[in-house]
Amino acid sequence: MFCKNTHRFLLWLLYLNCFFFTTAYAQFDLQPHRNKVSIPFSLVRNMVVVKLKINHKGPFNFIMDTGVGLMIITDPNLIDTLKIPMSHRLKLRGFGENDSYEAFASPTLDVGIPGLTSYGINAAVLTKDQFGLSNYAGMPIHGLLGYEFFNNLAVKINFSDSTLTAYRPQDTRRFAKGERIPITIEDHKPYLEASVDMPGGIVKQSKLVVDLGAGHPLSLENISDKTNLEKKCIHANLGVGFSGPINGFISRINGIELGKYKIRNVISSFPQDDSIKKYINVKRDGNLGIGLLKKFTVVFDYHGGAIYLKPGPNFKEPFEQDMSGLEYYADGDGFKRIIISRVEPGSAGDKIGLEKDDEIVSINFKPIANMTLEEVDNLFKSQDDRSLLLEVYHDKRYDNVIITLKRRI
Repeated sequence: MFCKNTHRFLLWLLYLNCFFFTTAYAQFDLQPHRNKVSIPFSLVRNMVVVKLKINHKGPFNFIMDTGVGLMIITDPNLIDTLKIPMSHRLKLRGFGENDSYEAFASPTLDVGIPGLTSYGINAAVLTKDQFGLSNYAGMPIHGLLGYEFFNNLAVKINFSDSTLTAYRPQDTRRFAKGERIPITIEDHKPYLEASVDMPGGIVKQSKLVVDLGAGHPLSLENISDKTNLEKKCIHANLGVGFSGPINGFISRINGIELGKYKIRNVISSFPQDDSIKKYINVKRDGNLGIGLLKKFTVVFDYHGGAIYLKPGPNFKEPFEQDMSGLEYYADGDGFKRIIISRVEPGSAGDKIGLEKDDEIVSINFKPIANMTLEEVDNLFKSQDDRSLLLEVYHDKRYDNVIITLKRRI
């Protein structure tokens, strides 16, 4: 059985390698007389989004991302908003098909998060919005914050109440609950060892980067025998890195063990572009993303060389993939419109005649303007054989169509 081709904007910043000097003292610290700081976040399409100020202006929306080694401003409009002098030119590169992208190194920035003080924070500022993160999220996104935030704090992420809590690493008793998993910090990113159970009964010890900024549950790179995986899979452009589309496929593995926890029937991505290997500074087998991490309350303790995992309320929920075959993005004022960017051939959406550039106006009589992209995502992966009534603007007219979802992997 051959896999069907699909394009899913699933791993938009799956991999990121930057050649940029990050000073050893670039970090955040708790303000005096504070034992901890709680920071609300929004979980938007598997992205942890926090509000922060830069040089006392904002707030701006930044994605918390343990997979990046420096702060990145992805919205070039902030160059003028913040009046940042741009002098030192950078080349950023990562996985994909295109050349590296141009950016500038900022001077030291005052990054304001209530209860915290920043020191020595520089950023790479893109001169062009390469990712369209705001359209993907359905809200303004201005950049990513990574290593500098995590390197001097213990950070607990509670997905059940959308709260991020920062502690001093020496206050272990305050945060060290749950299963302790050893990590190493290499190239400014956290790595762990996990036991991966592949189809066909092969169990592989794998070194994985723990990537809070990757939307997938799991991505595996060094797979020699893909026969069993390809019996039921979706060929895909897995997302967009700094250097363009990342090709590969999506399938399921039997499971993964993280300490005492065994997670079964995990949806996994498999990049197939061999050129990615030349961009990896640390030898590894894959990438553990937020699609799996959000099953837990997670504590990152870089200083103590560990993460701590405690199962959350959705720990036993199965992994599901989109069942519509539609890719879409938010557009218009306030990102209140949803436009289809691609329809998977042979999918549920293709069978009812949906096409690129069609607009989804409502689902089950609820206007799209009153829904978030995450709500739409959840509907389209909610149940095999479920029927949904869509109002669609197609070929200069409004049509009502019924789409019957179909599980593809």
